[in-house]
Amino acid sequence: MNDRPSIGWIGTGVMGASMAGHLLNAGYELSVFNRTRERANSLVDAGARWADAPAELAAGADVVCLMLGYPIDVRETVLGDGAVLASMRPGSLLIDMTTSEPSLAVEIHAAAADAGVQSLDAPVSGGDVGARNATLVIMVGGDEAAFERAEPIFSVLGRTVVRQGSAGSGQHTKMVNQIAIASGMIGLCEALLYAYRAGLDVEQVIDTIQGGAAGSWSLSNYGPRMLKGDLEPGFKIEHFIKDLGVALLEARSMNLALPGTALAEQLYIAARSQGLGQKGTQALLAALAHLNELDLGLGETPS
Repeated sequence: MNDRPSIGWIGTGVMGASMAGHLLNAGYELSVFNRTRERANSLVDAGARWADAPAELAAGADVVCLMLGYPIDVRETVLGDGAVLASMRPGSLLIDMTTSEPSLAVEIHAAAADAGVQSLDAPVSGGDVGARNATLVIMVGGDEAAFERAEPIFSVLGRTVVRQGSAGSGQHTKMVNQIAIASGMIGLCEALLYAYRAGLDVEQVIDTIQGGAAGSWSLSNYGPRMLKGDLEPGFKIEHFIKDLGVALLEARSMNLALPGTALAEQLYIAARSQGLGQKGTQALLAALAHLNELDLGLGETPS
């Protein structure tokens, strides 16, 4: 007999499909919904049940998990008449793993409490690699009781799972994560361009410096992709621009100046204008190479 809670999963994109697959493989009864059904077919073929609408999925699940693209997607899916929260049973649990706005997480928490539903904001870091390998970092905001209830689910998906505080704290922590990454990715791209222009063996340079103070997750994971010309998304530029916009909006509300983050946002907007918005964040290298009139053999020249 399966004593695990039934899970409804909404959002089977680059990361969501892998995450939902881990739960299915762990023995959870899983229902799935995605706006493009084809992206959920592999999960349905593996034993997940397809739901025709988010509300239908929510009505039959003990736990509903979201992994969507933008805050507006979360708002439309969760709140309002006929949306997920209106269909969830009292005593069930809502977990939003989308990177979204802290204020929206607080709003959802309050609305969920009024409906007798527990809720957590639980954005993740680790990209497509972390999702596939179940090594994500999961940053959680919400009540302790809800967190304890969700821990077995999180343990299937991630390596590091920490409750950061009350509702919205998970999203605030993800903003810290994105701010830390943003300027670092600029540095990584500029370093590789320098190595290329200097005539160095760039692969050898990466192998050398990643063992020292310059070492980082981005260098070790994105550096090799860049050298192969692999610009496909582990995390899309479009979504990173959204995250940086949220971070800068929150920073302004705190009277906090973040010039490095603002520069990163502008550079990624420039990359999007060159047709790279659907590529991974490592595609910033192509945009900066274009600016410097360097042909790195990336397979695509921004327009």
